[in-house]
Amino acid sequence: MKVVRTIVLLALAAGAMPAAAAQDGTRSKPYQRCLAKALSNPAIMECIAVEYDIQDKRLNVAYRALMARLQGERKKQLQEAQRLWLKYSETNCLFYHDPDGGTAAVLLAEECAMSARAARAAELENLARVL
Repeated sequence: MKVVRTIVLLALAAGAMPAAAAQDGTRSKPYQRCLAKALSNPAIMECIAVEYDIQDKRLNVAYRALMARLQGERKKQLQEAQRLWLKYSETNCLFYHDPDGGTAAVLLAEECAMSARAARAAELENLARVL
């Protein structure tokens, strides 16, 4: 049963990551190319790690840009929202790391963290445009 679950998780991880990257447009083109070439879990993990760093930097730039546009209470609200978002994101993605899930669970947890940063960066970038 454990082997079947691992195979299903691996199939989901391998199939879902490139599709998700292409659908929302928040992942870098190098990431999409990296995944297209990745033939093993370690290669996929390396793609995710590199993209995580890109999206984390993008998130920090977007957060600082939005903070620069806000004042007073709105700035405090964004700080608190970001703190809560970080806590949620870390807790949520840690849940994907099922101790019995093997390599697939690790891939899903890492992809979750990277995707969450990409989505939050896009959200903050959009807020900065409308404020």
